[in-house]
Amino acid sequence: MKHVRHFTPSLFLSLVHVCLVQANYAPYFFDNGAGSTNGNMALLSLSEDTPVGTYVYTLNGTDPEGDPVTYGLTYEAGSRRYFSVDRNLGNVTLIEELDREKEDEIEVIVSISDGLSTVSEKVRILVTDANDESPEFMNTPYIVQVPENTPSGSSIFKIEAVDRDTGSGGSITYFLQNIHANKFTIDRHSGVLRIKTGVTLDYEKSRTHFVVVVAKDGGGKLRGDNKVFSATTTVTVNVEDVQDTPPMFIGTPYYGYVYEDTLAGSEVLTVVALDGDRGKPNSIHYSLVNGSEGSFEISNTTGAISVIKSPNQLKKEVYELKVQASEVSPEGDVSAYAFAMVTIRVVDLNNHPPTFYGENGPQNRFELTMYEHPPEGEILRGLKITVNDSDQGANAKFNLRLVGPGGIFRVVPQTVLNEAQVTIIVENSAAIDYEKFKVLTFKLLAIEVNTPERFSSTADVVIRLLDTNDNVPKFSSDYYIARIPENSPGGSNVVAVTATDPDSGLWGEVKYSIYGTGADLFLIHPSTGIIYTQPWAVLDAEVNSKYNFYVKAEDTDGKYSLAEVFITVLDVNDHSPEFNENIQEKTMIIGSPVKIEAIDQDAEEPNNIVDYSIMQADPANVFDIDQSTGEIKLKSYIRSLDIIHNITKNKDCIWSVVVQAKDRGSPSFSTTAVLKIDITEETLHKGPMAAFLMQTKDNPMKALGVLAGVMGIMVLITIMISTAMFWRNKRSNKIMPVRRIIKKRQTQPSRTVRMEWLKFKRPSNAAEKFVVEDDAQSLQNENSNNNVQVAPVPPAAPVPPPPPALAPSGDASGWRVPTVSGSLTPKFINKQLKKRGHSSAHNALVSELKMRFEKRNAAIGEPHI
Repeated sequence: MKHVRHFTPSLFLSLVHVCLVQANYAPYFFDNGAGSTNGNMALLSLSEDTPVGTYVYTLNGTDPEGDPVTYGLTYEAGSRRYFSVDRNLGNVTLIEELDREKEDEIEVIVSISDGLSTVSEKVRILVTDANDESPEFMNTPYIVQVPENTPSGSSIFKIEAVDRDTGSGGSITYFLQNIHANKFTIDRHSGVLRIKTGVTLDYEKSRTHFVVVVAKDGGGKLRGDNKVFSATTTVTVNVEDVQDTPPMFIGTPYYGYVYEDTLAGSEVLTVVALDGDRGKPNSIHYSLVNGSEGSFEISNTTGAISVIKSPNQLKKEVYELKVQASEVSPEGDVSAYAFAMVTIRVVDLNNHPPTFYGENGPQNRFELTMYEHPPEGEILRGLKITVNDSDQGANAKFNLRLVGPGGIFRVVPQTVLNEAQVTIIVENSAAIDYEKFKVLTFKLLAIEVNTPERFSSTADVVIRLLDTNDNVPKFSSDYYIARIPENSPGGSNVVAVTATDPDSGLWGEVKYSIYGTGADLFLIHPSTGIIYTQPWAVLDAEVNSKYNFYVKAEDTDGKYSLAEVFITVLDVNDHSPEFNENIQEKTMIIGSPVKIEAIDQDAEEPNNIVDYSIMQADPANVFDIDQSTGEIKLKSYIRSLDIIHNITKNKDCIWSVVVQAKDRGSPSFSTTAVLKIDITEETLHKGPMAAFLMQTKDNPMKALGVLAGVMGIMVLITIMISTAMFWRNKRSNKIMPVRRIIKKRQTQPSRTVRMEWLKFKRPSNAAEKFVVEDDAQSLQNENSNNNVQVAPVPPAAPVPPPPPALAPSGDASGWRVPTVSGSLTPKFINKQLKKRGHSSAHNALVSELKMRFEKRNAAIGEPHI
């Protein structure tokens, strides 16, 4: 028994375990109903515009035993996979784009498993609509045939469009583009196309109409936005012709002509009419209604009008024919008709050209003699010209014109019908000039206007001109410039002036004369215009080198003009250089030059330029002379009297130098002077400083040392004075004014002033003296050659007498015309003022003393503070 009790509990436990294993329950989904986002996915709705990748649902279920569950999604064979699921979380994601129009329900098998049991369910997912489709027109293209007599408001076509969307997105309304320019309307709901009320179609005006129709849906949501889609199509409306238009004549108005040589039965013109209904035209029948008076007939089929009488039997000049054009239907009925007027004019042949007539009959040359420059607007009364065309009507209409130099004459009238008197009128008096044309020749041309033959004829018009005195003598230049050497004898030719008068005969003869203050020494030949000097005239460039006067050219009627003459007297080298004295004495201080000067009285360069040279010196090889200035100085190696004593034993040191002054003229002139030079080392003022300089002349370093010491002392004194003034001003807290010493500079005179240092004499045992002289009248330059350059001033012209009424006014245009004597442009050279009677004694210390005085004056004239 014990054994049995012991075995019973363990067997019981085993039986319980077996029972538990057999009782495992399957998992299941929660059913949360429609609108839930988790559960078994039953009754789920998705919009077709849901983006791919969107999390759309959560599968949710449980296991009764509490075991973990997993989820799955499967599809039937051949079905598209739209979703994927997270096995553990049950999250369902859209992986394929939805399209309700292709598939509006999706079947999916969802499953849940606890590892032992799996439960599967088939669910349907509804795809809801989004407005993603545009309307589409059905059965395009649209081509409609409409008769032109269709009443307004009639329906002619029905347009149909579909939209696969549902709801408002699938509803369609219709409308037309350019509704105001259209002849049609459309019902916005049904799409029925109608002709507008009050509008008719006309095949003759427009055979085709293009109507643009727009179909628009009602709009709807797409991806969160409200979208409206539309589509367009074109309806081609072809208008069909209907017999509703009468015939129309082409090429109206109609004109025909019957000429005098036209034969009876000849065709005059053809009228053409067409059925206004061009789509299905009827044939046209022509007939004459009235106006022919038995003289014309018309072809019933072609519309050709012919004359049935000869022209001489026609009683009227103009016939007005009324022509009828009738439409004949295929059945032979006259349905409509129209009328046109035809004008036929009877004319003769254009067989006569225009013809010119004179007083004695037909004439083709007309001549006239008249004075030049007649008044403008004057009629040439000496010409008697008539022109005539014997044809009739348009054949007798022609134009007149003058062929020749333009703008001189004009002809009146310019258009003629049958016959007219020809008048020629002056238009440009200035062009009728005897000096330009002795004879004016024109062609008078008459040419028909509108005739096919354009007949024409011509006549010569010859006008011979007579001269009048209408010109003033005119010089070849406003200015004449001439040059003449001063040594020219009396009666020498200077320049020839030329004036011309284009008038003929005595009116063209010119007489010359001269006048003015500068004309006293000159004469002019009255007929040739040659200007020459008076027989007694003596020209001297040194006295007067410029002459200026007027020349006058006058014709026999007193008409004249003026020109100005400028004559320059050229200088000739006729003066030799002159020294003040032929024997001069100078004192030379060693280191300073002396100067000798000669003056040439000629007026111009190079005749008055003087060059200096030493011809002879005793002893030789001691002196140098400046070729231009005449300054004489010792050779550079002579610096003391000791060197001179070595050259000569003459203790007085008075040497003789022969100096030549030679001008640069051709031929050249020269003169000489003897210069006695006394050489000394004496200074201007004797004193301790002069003695010191004399003692240190052979030891320059000693002199420099003393000079440096003196300058150092002066600098030290200047510093002490400046320091004392600074401290005084600082204590007084202001700066005291310092006297400014200003020396007024001497005002420069208006004329050139020459300062000469003259007559430095060395009397025995007396102090040196110098004299300053102001010789303003000499006006010499620094080369002492009497060439003073002054700014050129043009010569003043004399006041001309009052010109006559017809004399032209002269303009001073400048000197530009060549003359007989050569130069085109005058070169003014001022007179050189002469220096006469000048003292020949020049001081030996001119250069040194002048330099020292200029330095001292400059130092005094500067302001000091």
